Amino acid sequence: MSHLAEARTPPLEGSHLKLLTFNMQVGIQTSAYHHYLTRSWQHLLPHPKRLRRLDMVSEVLGRFDIVGLQEVDGGSFRSSNVNQVEYLAGRGGFPHHFKQLNRNLGRIAQHSNGLLSRLAPSRIEEHRLPGTLPGRGAIHARFGEGPNALHLFVAHLALGHRTRVRQLDYLSEIIQPLRHVVVMGDLNCTPEQLHGHQRFCASLPLHPVRPLLSYPSWQPRRALDHILLSNSLEAAEVRVLDHLFSDHLPIAVELNLPPACLQVITARLRNDNT
Repeated sequence: MSHLAEARTPPLEGSHLKLLTFNMQVGIQTSAYHHYLTRSWQHLLPHPKRLRRLDMVSEVLGRFDIVGLQEVDGGSFRSSNVNQVEYLAGRGGFPHHFKQLNRNLGRIAQHSNGLLSRLAPSRIEEHRLPGTLPGRGAIHARFGEGPNALHLFVAHLALGHRTRVRQLDYLSEIIQPLRHVVVMGDLNCTPEQLHGHQRFCASLPLHPVRPLLSYPSWQPRRALDHILLSNSLEAAEVRVLDHLFSDHLPIAVELNLPPACLQVITARLRNDNT
């Protein structure tokens, strides 16, 4: 069952948060188009080197404060019954983690989104995104209380345009009344396609940090992975990370928190650590 790890929260250093989003393709090493065919069996069967790959990934993830994961396995035959969210949290030193199971194929596969955090969320909600085929979702984590809380969404949207429009409509309804918002994940669309969705853009001005080419990882040509920020938030640094086995590249942002937002988050930290 999805849960938050019980642990004391480390203090927040300064006013910056280091964020990362990564579609990790359940730890399959993909570095050419033909691997989609020749290595497709790894979506159903375990691979002896997968755990070692997770160890290498965790070394990178551990440099960040909050990590959003897509295409992570929640513990099934193909992952050698390893809950990859929990495993990466432990290896990366994250005291808080959450798994959203989106497509349950029983013992064969547990398609999930994941959240790893050094800060304790004050609340987490799961959202099942609309679509003809079930299996897409979003995690909504709130840090702090009141109107100046930080709201962070980890989402994995559909490939099809019509379904993706419905999913963006759904997220728009949730985001509209919020103030400090981060939306990150594999949104399966370019910045131009996002700007073309008027309802999503109108719900809250979400500006993309400098778009970075993230797909395919071995020869990036498209910006499909995003970290979107409300106008109240500012990115101090934006970068794409090196190839970490998946067919997507991770996107990282160093986030400047406004004073009011920082105040409610640090107030929450003080309460957690007393």
